[in-house]
Amino acid sequence: MSENPSPEIVDALLPEVAELIVAALNLDVAPSEIEADAPLFGDGLGLDSIDVLEIALVISKRYGFQLRSDNEDNVRIFTSLRTLSAHIASQRTK
Repeated sequence: MSENPSPEIVDALLPEVAELIVAALNLDVAPSEIEADAPLFGDGLGLDSIDVLEIALVISKRYGFQLRSDNEDNVRIFTSLRTLSAHIASQRTK
């Protein structure tokens, strides 16, 4: 896929990725309540490293690429729903 997906492609992917996160983690929050630019860790959604592993597994099955635990860009990739969606848009094979 493209290196830098357009903002329109990323915006279109946000609801789908939010739904995947909510479903994968059985969160008690509506996907529409996850703010695109809010942190996924800490004060934002409050995810931890185990949650990231669960999300990575679901993403690999859904979009056909691996999120590797040794990737030095993981902190950036998992910063927010928007950064995660942009990474998916740039890497997806499905």
